[in-house]
Amino acid sequence: MLPFTLEQFLNVFASYNKAIWPAQIVAYLLGAIALAALLRPGRASDRVVSAVLGLMWLCTGVLYHGVFFSSVNKAAFAFGALFVAEGVALLYTGVVRDGLRFAINYGFRAVIGAGFILYASLVYPLIRIATRHSWPALPMFGVAPCPVTIFTFGPLLMTTRRFSYWLLVIPFIWSLIGGSAAILLDVRQD
Repeated sequence: MLPFTLEQFLNVFASYNKAIWPAQIVAYLLGAIALAALLRPGRASDRVVSAVLGLMWLCTGVLYHGVFFSSVNKAAFAFGALFVAEGVALLYTGVVRDGLRFAINYGFRAVIGAGFILYASLVYPLIRIATRHSWPALPMFGVAPCPVTIFTFGPLLMTTRRFSYWLLVIPFIWSLIGGSAAILLDVRQD
């Protein structure tokens, strides 16, 4: 049983989206920059992708979980801490240590990764609209937990060299948490 209703959940998104507007547009622009960086492999591009992912996790952790979702679920503070930890880990590993290498190729992992990116950025919001939920009560790309998590799996599946699988632990944990809430609340796109 969840400590909040579907109506409360959607109201949090409505308040959040109104308060951070136009950050959703900035998130899409950052996602496009990350995609462009994936198309131009190189150390600077790798850092750009890592920075975009890290910023999305940090902002979602602090703003969505810490400021907004915590009003209906006190566990959001713990969720926010996980998101901040993932953001810091991505920034440290990919930007500071220059330890992530990304490239689009035609291997199975990259194709699945491209599917995650496409789903998080385009299909996800369309499903939400098709299920009769509209702006501002939409979990938006780049600023909401589930789309950020789904998007993150995309580039991480496009890495070209081994990296610490610890970077996957928090996205996997959130997939379980967000997925269970999605089932209970009938949030189909999740």
